[in-house]
Amino acid sequence: MFFVAVGGQYYWQEGKDGLNVELADNAGFCFGVKRAIETAVKTAEENKGVPIHTLGPLIHSPQTVARLSELGIQVADRIEDIDSGVVIIRSHGVPPQTMERAQGKGLQVVDATCPFVVRAMTWAAQLREDGYQVVIVGDREHPEVIAILGATDNTGILVGTPEEAAALPACEAYGVVAQKTQSLSNVRACIAELVGEAREVKCYDTICTATARRQQAARDLASRVDVMLVVGGRNSANTTRLAQICQESGARTYHIETADEIEPRWFRPGDKVGVTAGASTPNWLIEEVVQRMTEFDGMQEQEVKNAQATTVTEEAVENTPAVEADAVQDTAIAAENLAASAEKTDANGPEEFDAPTMAQYDETFITPSQGDIVRGKVVQVSSDEVLVHVGGKSEGRIPRHELGLKGDQEPADILAVGDEIDVYVVRTDDSEGSVVLSKRRADQIRAWKELEEIYEKGETLEATVTERVKGGLLVDVGVRGFVPASHVARNYVEDLDSYVGKTLRLKIIELDRQRNNVVLSHREVLEEEYQKQKEIIFNTYQPGDIVDGVVRRLTDFGAFVDIGSGVEGLLHVSEMAYSRVNHPSDVLSENQEIKVMILNLDKETERISLGLKQTLPDPWDNIGSKYHEGDIVQGEVTRTVDFGAFVKLEDGVEGLVHISQLADHHVANTEDVVTAGQQVKVKIISIDEEARRIGLSMKEAKREAKPKPEPVQEAQPQEEPESSGITIGELVGDLGALLKGRDEDE
Repeated sequence: MFFVAVGGQYYWQEGKDGLNVELADNAGFCFGVKRAIETAVKTAEENKGVPIHTLGPLIHSPQTVARLSELGIQVADRIEDIDSGVVIIRSHGVPPQTMERAQGKGLQVVDATCPFVVRAMTWAAQLREDGYQVVIVGDREHPEVIAILGATDNTGILVGTPEEAAALPACEAYGVVAQKTQSLSNVRACIAELVGEAREVKCYDTICTATARRQQAARDLASRVDVMLVVGGRNSANTTRLAQICQESGARTYHIETADEIEPRWFRPGDKVGVTAGASTPNWLIEEVVQRMTEFDGMQEQEVKNAQATTVTEEAVENTPAVEADAVQDTAIAAENLAASAEKTDANGPEEFDAPTMAQYDETFITPSQGDIVRGKVVQVSSDEVLVHVGGKSEGRIPRHELGLKGDQEPADILAVGDEIDVYVVRTDDSEGSVVLSKRRADQIRAWKELEEIYEKGETLEATVTERVKGGLLVDVGVRGFVPASHVARNYVEDLDSYVGKTLRLKIIELDRQRNNVVLSHREVLEEEYQKQKEIIFNTYQPGDIVDGVVRRLTDFGAFVDIGSGVEGLLHVSEMAYSRVNHPSDVLSENQEIKVMILNLDKETERISLGLKQTLPDPWDNIGSKYHEGDIVQGEVTRTVDFGAFVKLEDGVEGLVHISQLADHHVANTEDVVTAGQQVKVKIISIDEEARRIGLSMKEAKREAKPKPEPVQEAQPQEEPESSGITIGELVGDLGALLKGRDEDE
């Protein structure tokens, strides 16, 4: 007697009259259950010494719950029974109101709800918000159904059978979701009863893909064996449903929780035995059941023959629907078909759901293949993965490394629940009913396709510089692209680091998908634009046009200004301001945006002369209203010359103080009185607007600034002094000689 494993199945083979044991495909943990257990174990490792509870059994497996208890994870039936620590929300989910109460108590909440239960709750809430009367097909006592009902704010209606659905009153619009482990036939029948009672019936397929596959595999196996052993908790709805399916398929069916419950009397010589297990059944329990079958090797043939053959044990098959949600898709049985079905309904009740409508319903159950690129909707985002619904009965996960994150990005930075994205199917995993997806690969495939189209058409694209590397720059074009240093700009670039983070317009100059090689050029884009702009400027611009420009370079004699796509003109220092400019840096700075006037265009030499002051208001306009002869004003000496000094009254307005007007006394050298940069007071003695000249005087300003002499008081009569002996004639003679000498000096 021996075991072999073929295609994931176990076979127990022996002699002619021995037993043959086969394990069904898709038996055991589903994706949601496995995820819940991993979450619980991780939580226990990270919170040692902290009270940890699950709100109800984490999964419907008493053996697994017992093992979690050894890790310190206890079960609480109500939030009110948990005072502190961590509470783990089990895979079946809880109503939103329960979650709020947990957070209100200050508990640390770890949500292990199956992503597909979350999705069913989301669809139920959306249907209610859109005005539909929500109908939930499932077991009214099951925790998943209670959670979905809570998502509708307890306004949903629960039905378990077509008879219950038929008893519902007429309604404007019904919205239908189902418990994960419901059979498709039961859900169909319930929908058929609702079609005739509403003008619109909108259905979301929330039956779990993994559950459907598990049930089909059990049905197929049960149809070709004599005995079926269904392993799993008796409180597990999906395991109970498996037992029911196996019984309906004709096999003698026994629902067991552990290998210890197996009895030899269940088997007859030569029986073929099938084994399957519910979604909450751990692999070690399944292995124990298969191993226990070997212990029957020593049984006497007669004992086996005399054993009572029981077709169905008392444990087998409770008619309880299943649970733990999974896939979701807006399958709607199209409005046109629903309306047509409704029109065919007479007063006696709805007709049976027609075949075309059922066919359309079935077509929504799409399973993508490896290598496909499909459109999906994000249903859950965590730090490690993103869950995406990609078809009527298909769901998948994107591992963190397949998201295409950049730098310090987290999944939540690029995706949110409800986003629709393209994903690449890396592989399908029939054992769990999940699909491994990649956003990164889908993005790359799409990027290559777009790059090939751009390259063929010779078009440009925009990309952000991500890194400075040896010899050039790296850019993100959906895949990694390279810009050589010689193709970064029209001229040599000394500091390539300054381009990191900038968005450049690029042209593809080399593309090789096999070598994953994309080479791009910014210089070619600039060169093309330069030639086009140069032609436009020389053909359409005229002297006197005012254009926008950017100062690129400063020299001692002026500035070079870019007036479009690298076409530069010279702004001479003499054309920068109405007043004298010592150096261009006194007026302008590099990269400054300015308006300039085109003074001259020489197409043959490709030279352009520009002016800045021509775009500014002329300070000599209405000069007579600002300054008047006789005004005393403050000014700055700008420069000195042999014949006087120039004084700036304001930008662009200068006047001359002639050397004879510098002081009351004779001035031989201007700089003996004033120097450049000195602030002085001057009097305006003349204004010639036409010649743009103003005459100034410093000495006149000083005279007017002197205080007036005190008035002379009349002398009081005094006694006549004694004669000095000098006559008047002598006194006048001496005064005449003095005046004559002064005249000669002058």
